[in-house]
Amino acid sequence: MIDATGSAVTALKAFQKKLDVTANNIANVNTDHFKKSRAILSEGENGGVQANVDQVGPVDPNETLANGESIDAESSNVDLVEEFTEMIKSETAYKANAKTIHSQEKMLGSLLDMFS
Repeated sequence: MIDATGSAVTALKAFQKKLDVTANNIANVNTDHFKKSRAILSEGENGGVQANVDQVGPVDPNETLANGESIDAESSNVDLVEEFTEMIKSETAYKANAKTIHSQEKMLGSLLDMFS
């Protein structure tokens, strides 16, 4: 059986790491030669969640934008729209796991009150 609290705690840690990676990417959006990182979530031990951080490869110097402009291979490969979208998803998942812990705590408190 998967422990709901333990699973939610590992998810909180994983989403915190994911938020940290996103914040680092956003902070370095204008830093030359910076290559963004991505936190990939996967199943951990006993039904928990873990975050593995990987650096996203360099920008293709031959890539062009839709308007015909070429991308400077020296600049950062951080896309702010993508980063903010990831941040919103991570924040929502973080809140959901925190609510799981809070609900478990209330349920256990009610159970203990019944037997007191």
